[in-house]
Amino acid sequence: MMKEDNKNLKNLTNEVGAPVADNENSITAGPRGPVVMQDVWLMEKLAHFDREVIPERRMHAKGWGAYGKFTVTHDITQYTKAKVFSEIGKETEVFTRFSTVAGERGAADAERDIRGVAIKFYTEEGNWDMVGNNTPTFFIRDVHNFPDLNRAVKRDPRTGMRSAQNNWDFWTLLPECHHQITVVMSDRGIPAGFRHMHLFGEHTYSFYNDKNERVWCKFHFKTQQGIKNYSNEEAEKINGMDRESSGHDLYNAIERGDFPKWTMYVQIMTEEQAKNYYENPFDITKIWRHKDFPLIEVGELELNRWPENYFAEVEQAAFTPAHVVPGIGFSPDKFLQGRLFVYGDAQRYRLGVNHNLIPVNQAKGVKGGVADYHRDGAMRTDDNYGGAPAYSPNSAGAWTAQPEVMEPPLDIEGAVWNYDPKDDPNNDDFRAGGDLWRVLTEDKKEILIQNTAADIAPVTENIKYRHAVHCYLADKEYGERVTEAMGLDMSKVEKLSKLSNDELNKETTPE
Repeated sequence: MMKEDNKNLKNLTNEVGAPVADNENSITAGPRGPVVMQDVWLMEKLAHFDREVIPERRMHAKGWGAYGKFTVTHDITQYTKAKVFSEIGKETEVFTRFSTVAGERGAADAERDIRGVAIKFYTEEGNWDMVGNNTPTFFIRDVHNFPDLNRAVKRDPRTGMRSAQNNWDFWTLLPECHHQITVVMSDRGIPAGFRHMHLFGEHTYSFYNDKNERVWCKFHFKTQQGIKNYSNEEAEKINGMDRESSGHDLYNAIERGDFPKWTMYVQIMTEEQAKNYYENPFDITKIWRHKDFPLIEVGELELNRWPENYFAEVEQAAFTPAHVVPGIGFSPDKFLQGRLFVYGDAQRYRLGVNHNLIPVNQAKGVKGGVADYHRDGAMRTDDNYGGAPAYSPNSAGAWTAQPEVMEPPLDIEGAVWNYDPKDDPNNDDFRAGGDLWRVLTEDKKEILIQNTAADIAPVTENIKYRHAVHCYLADKEYGERVTEAMGLDMSKVEKLSKLSNDELNKETTPE
């Protein structure tokens, strides 16, 4: 699709607008001689081509995006003063990017993997980026393990190939991964396109209202298209025919006017409830049970416009959970705390220090515009704030801080230390996985067992035993069935299940 002002362009120019005489034939010394350096258009063309591919995202490299709107349908102003939620019927423009996680830019869409989702709300108070996945939890809870998880699911440094051995070795050495493994190996491990999956903010965030009262919250977006997933066999066939199956599904739906929609909900937990909760409410590997903290409806997300240019608007889209607006804040979630830095820093490396000047990333509708004191840097594309003061404080009265939007103080207890959540007496890394197993119907349980057995098949037996023990600790039936499917000795699993986590890891690690 081309913009109207580009449709009638006929004449080729160089990079600064001068006419190009020939775009097919190099200037050579004689009809069969070498190319000469003075063929400057050729040099420019080749030099630009050499640099066309920017670094891909380390994770979430393969993705698709669309514009749309968010509409408020229910009043939650008692919890937050964020203007995006200020009144029923209010609409806010959004840009949403979906992705697989482990695959590179050329990966197939229908792979067994979690799906990333990032929603940029262009609010009047600045951009709010809601960064999450299609699962309510994640594999790890400490950002120290983030680079290691990424390396474990990416390519092996020796072979250059994806390695189930590396993947399952890492997963099973961290019991906190068990719930997410159960989700990924279930029938929801391969969504049938992005339209047919729920979206989650995953982390615990905070809301604070106009009285500066804080509550903790989680974000949920439930698909209105209904959940639909692929089996391994269906996905294998689809990937063989169409590696862009999820992209095609989203594009075709928008083009025919069948705009995909999600209903947004929040869960709310008071500070007092958090202090007395039976486990750490800020642990991203855990869930808040809906019976304890019911879903509260907020609004509707609709995607209704495909980007005009994939590279400009999807590949260059940048998101970070550090981008919040007044009324929305952070939490002591250890993984969120690390993401607040690493996401923005990855974009500074990938797109440059001025990536927020790229149109898809620019704030829209902010009264008075952006005024951040940032200056210079590669690819500065605006007037660089002209002659306005570049320092603060200044005597011109320019760009003063706004303390009225500061979120309330958070009381912290305890010494500064490298705390291990496994030492918390309330920590149970297998409760959520067991709860999930027990609510699955029999056919879904069988799918989970078969998917697990197929995925872990190439992995060495010691790691299979480690996972079997985790399943057994989550639920006796779960452990017995996965042990049988992997062809392991049940008596050995029962024996290993009596060990501590450190003892289990030592017992299942070759000398």
